[in-house]
Amino acid sequence: MIVIVGAGQAAAQLVMSLRQGGCKEPIRMIGDEPYAPYQRPPLSKKFLTERPPADTLYFRPDKFWGEQGVVADYGLAVESIDRANKRVTFKGGEAEYSILFLSTGTRARPLPTPGADLPGVFSLRKIDDVRALRGPLDAAKRLVIVGGGYIGLEVAAIARGEGREVTVLEAEDRVMKRVTSPVISEFMQNFHRSRGVDIRLGTRLVAVEGEGRIAQVRLADGSALAADLVLLAVGAKPNDDLAAAAGLPCEDGIVVDERGRTADPAIYAAGDCTRFPSRRYGRKLRLECVQNAIDQAKAVAAAMVGKPQSYDPVPWFWSDQYDLKLQMAGLSDGHDDARTVGNVSAARFSVEYRKGGKLIAVDGVNDARAYMSGRKRIAEETAA
Repeated sequence: MIVIVGAGQAAAQLVMSLRQGGCKEPIRMIGDEPYAPYQRPPLSKKFLTERPPADTLYFRPDKFWGEQGVVADYGLAVESIDRANKRVTFKGGEAEYSILFLSTGTRARPLPTPGADLPGVFSLRKIDDVRALRGPLDAAKRLVIVGGGYIGLEVAAIARGEGREVTVLEAEDRVMKRVTSPVISEFMQNFHRSRGVDIRLGTRLVAVEGEGRIAQVRLADGSALAADLVLLAVGAKPNDDLAAAAGLPCEDGIVVDERGRTADPAIYAAGDCTRFPSRRYGRKLRLECVQNAIDQAKAVAAAMVGKPQSYDPVPWFWSDQYDLKLQMAGLSDGHDDARTVGNVSAARFSVEYRKGGKLIAVDGVNDARAYMSGRKRIAEETAA
């Protein structure tokens, strides 16, 4: 039996690709959330604003998995992996496997700040996080968001659109510094500020304060900001603990090869929880994106059915904020040349990043054509 730990994008894709590839082996999928595999990107976008039922996010109707010969266990956390006897254990039982697939994803990175456990402090990584956040957000007038990355800025756009006072605290000297260039960062900062968001750069949170519930946040310079609600959006941590406890190599993610194989030939992994080699970019990568979960799972399925293929992607990402669509292809870190194409003031432009004359990344703001063309050119120019 193939046992899948995790019930997200990579798990769903693995099942579909295995069945499409002719694999008829029984599959058991074990997920720690009480939901069938679902899309996560909308959580900080439409799902937060429109409040639809959870099943609107499902990749397939719940019955689909049973029709594919999958035994699905939701709301069940796997506690350990016994590699010698090829079995996983969980509360109340165990499951034996011939092949184990780990798609354990990520969790919100904790912020060890006094008061972070007070009512009114939230993170956002899954459906139940949104459900916990939505009611208090309705009642909040003043929202403080810690972190100026994708999730922080997407929620800032939603909350500001609902008429709330929003302050974004970013420890770096610009928002989205880890993933994009100063041109994009400056544009996004200015766009948010023009809509009334208070973005504070180089600012660190040192405490959340209040009697029984948050009332304010304390900053490193000693000043305080009144707050009804705080969202911690300081990044994600890979769920590699289970793999590490089983003795599998982990480096801020489960280490796999270009086919998704771990150090154990019976165990594969894919998605946000993995770190894999990229000849295209000359280093190991850990990617948190839909593209990676889908394509890496496809590569794993191909290896499982005896048709192995190397996985070395041009990654892509996107973010919706107000009426802006930011689309990003490739990885821009390490570039030695950046060129802006289009009209920044009209909010329709792209930035091309090159290294050694080769195009390695493109970021497009409301410029789908530049983004799609860029993806194709990056694949051609960076082919190993």
